[in-house]
Amino acid sequence: MSDSSPLPPVRLHSEAELARDALATPLLSRAVRLARWAGPETRVGAGGELVDEQLPAAAAQLGLDGDDAAACASEAWRVAVDTGLVEVVDEEEGTVTAGADLGLVLSGAPQDVLALWLGALETVLADASVPDLEDLVDAMDEGGTVDFSALDWDPEAEAEFLDGVLGNLYLLTARAEGPDEGPVPLPALAASMIVPDDMGQPTDDVLEQVSDAMMRLDDQFRVLEPVGLVDFQPVDEALMADADEEPAGAAGPVDDTDVTRYGMVRLTPLGVYGIRARLLEAGFVAPAVGDLADKGADVLLDSTSTFPPTAAQAETEQWLARREPLAAARELLAAARGADAGAPLRRLRCQQALSLVGPEAAPALREVLDDAELGGLARVWLAERGVADVPAPSEEMVFWLTVDTIAAQLAAEGNSEELRALVEGLAAQHGSFFAAAWRVDHPATPDVLEAMGRLHPDKKVAKEARKAAFKARSQQQG
Repeated sequence: MSDSSPLPPVRLHSEAELARDALATPLLSRAVRLARWAGPETRVGAGGELVDEQLPAAAAQLGLDGDDAAACASEAWRVAVDTGLVEVVDEEEGTVTAGADLGLVLSGAPQDVLALWLGALETVLADASVPDLEDLVDAMDEGGTVDFSALDWDPEAEAEFLDGVLGNLYLLTARAEGPDEGPVPLPALAASMIVPDDMGQPTDDVLEQVSDAMMRLDDQFRVLEPVGLVDFQPVDEALMADADEEPAGAAGPVDDTDVTRYGMVRLTPLGVYGIRARLLEAGFVAPAVGDLADKGADVLLDSTSTFPPTAAQAETEQWLARREPLAAARELLAAARGADAGAPLRRLRCQQALSLVGPEAAPALREVLDDAELGGLARVWLAERGVADVPAPSEEMVFWLTVDTIAAQLAAEGNSEELRALVEGLAAQHGSFFAAAWRVDHPATPDVLEAMGRLHPDKKVAKEARKAAFKARSQQQG
């Protein structure tokens, strides 16, 4: 991702909802409980960590037991210290007190709570990039010191890899057609980081790298789930069992074709908020739906031209909600004018926006019936609503609107199947279409006719379209 290219917009829950989600996450809620539990008798080490003798009591306070209870308590304590919920008051004595930020949990604004959560997220992201305990133990020398060179671990590369994975997951979330879009298979997410875009069939070496990355991500997402960043279904451990061994508790043979068994992940609403906050801090343009609600119609139409359809509609709905229908329609129509390359797509977005406006906007559409650029779409809008006395369009206006519509579709979707079907339909319905179309006084006429020649499957029709495109270009140049 380039930090100069705007990302697709994401839909954010309200800050109040997100703050409630943050306080309910296992990790932050545990950190809060430990901050309230800490007192004069609580002792910490030189780095602010709980001394070993205190871990059983901390784990009990959190209702944790089992082999990882002490580790979970230690992690929650570290988050409490890092976020200011707990403050070390005497490093030599190792004593602590409640931090100034602990009061924000009950009395702070949603933004204050989310700032605490973002601090917790940074702590956990740093932890997720560290090798697991077994690797650290294996790399210890006889004196108990970790030999980091033996780990083949590059902290910066590891953090960059995880950032890239989360960035790709964010992009997939932003481009999703609906809020209930399914989770992403872990192999696909790993492949997005490893397999080059121009590679056809991945080599065995690349597939092995993908498999290694997938298992690395499985470990990392297990660490990230308790902070509420992701919903995660881990890799099925039965898939990692030796082929000659029967997995413990297996009811039958392992179905290794079921992609869900290789791990599934998606960002939570809180996770979308968190990754967007990090992207903004890193200098990316990361819009959210609703950012344009107070902007002019020109900004709305230009910006939503690059949005996925559902995001464009959601943004437009919020923009319209702040305006009276008639005034909004007039502003949209004025912003849709133009002969520049982006104008056809602006007019398409204008048409889509006007479809969300009620009959109160009809006077604005009547006002532009004679406008060369807007008269066609105005007639379509009025006719769809059954408005009486709408004059029929001239043949010139019909052809102009057709060229404008195809130009907009090309800009929005490229050579899509829908556009191919439209091109075939036009050529079939109007036998003399190309004989007339090349004369259309529209800046995009040559490009539209060339595209029709490229898209139409019939070689004879395609040749007619290319000839018409040549005539149109010669006419414009002459």
